[in-house]
Amino acid sequence: MSYPQPEVQESPPPIVAPYHPPPTFPPPQAAAGGTPGQALASFALAVLGLVLGLPTGVFGLILGPIAYFLGKSAVGRIDASNGALGGRSLAMTGWIIGVAATAVGAIVTLFWLILFLIAISSPETTGPTTLG
Repeated sequence: MSYPQPEVQESPPPIVAPYHPPPTFPPPQAAAGGTPGQALASFALAVLGLVLGLPTGVFGLILGPIAYFLGKSAVGRIDASNGALGGRSLAMTGWIIGVAATAVGAIVTLFWLILFLIAISSPETTGPTTLG
């Protein structure tokens, strides 16, 4: 007994979406990368130099220039990355506070130096003096 053969129907070709040209604007940028360690170190050293430089002066003279150069270097690296790195404002803040810490450290150190020179130049009085 022979069974009837079913008719094979060809399916129509798949429908393809119409062609859309690529957009004329660039695709959205990915979020900025992390903050460089130099920016964070610059900010931390600048604040530490300013806080410790107020009473002593010497710490501002030591930490201020380090913070300045770290911040300046971090700003250069961030600008050269074309948006791949973030934290430019943190680096600029460390850079500026580093300058302020250096200035405060210099003024306070000069004050302490003048005070020390006045203290050692005054005559010593060890006991009561008698006139005559």
